[in-house]
Amino acid sequence: MSESFSLSPIQLDILKEVGNIGSGNATTSLSALLNRKIQMKVPKVNIVSFDEMMDMVGGPETEIASIFVKIKGDISGSMFFVLPPHEASLLIREMTGNEDFHFQNPPYSNLAVSAYMELGNILCGSYLSAMSDLTSLNIQPSVPSAAFDMVGAILSVGLVELSEVADQAIFIDTLLSDEENLYNRMKGHFFLLPDPHSFDRIFKALGVPR
Repeated sequence: MSESFSLSPIQLDILKEVGNIGSGNATTSLSALLNRKIQMKVPKVNIVSFDEMMDMVGGPETEIASIFVKIKGDISGSMFFVLPPHEASLLIREMTGNEDFHFQNPPYSNLAVSAYMELGNILCGSYLSAMSDLTSLNIQPSVPSAAFDMVGAILSVGLVELSEVADQAIFIDTLLSDEENLYNRMKGHFFLLPDPHSFDRIFKALGVPR
């Protein structure tokens, strides 16, 4: 039977702060990767149901480019990072130098897929690393996997196992921008899908009542 959970404003603020710390780490890596200054902010963190999660990115039939990682260690769960295809494609073109690449024009080269996986590794890894540093918990992300498909097809993969124990996710908004305004405030989304017991461990480690 799945379990719902709620977080107080203080707890949501803490998760947002984790995101801001993680985004600071991520922008350092992205700036080096793209050879120019990148900025990344986390303006909003909310709890959403699985149905709301799909609506947040345009509905189950909207196409997205996604990164998925499993979380192991002292806490467990999974995490998605998703971008609209045209924005993900822009990043891949910059990373690979392939000006013709677009996620809507398969098949994809191994280089393009590897580049997007590296992007996900930086972004998801930075958030989880910040959480690990603040809590002193062992938090280990798996090797990321990349997918381009409709929202419903992609997200349902991560929800099947988790839906046995939970029916909600942490929604983490992100805004990417750069000094040359090539991104025009690129908007991505993290979805953190924890085992509900993992949040007890996180907030206990932070000394915040659950």
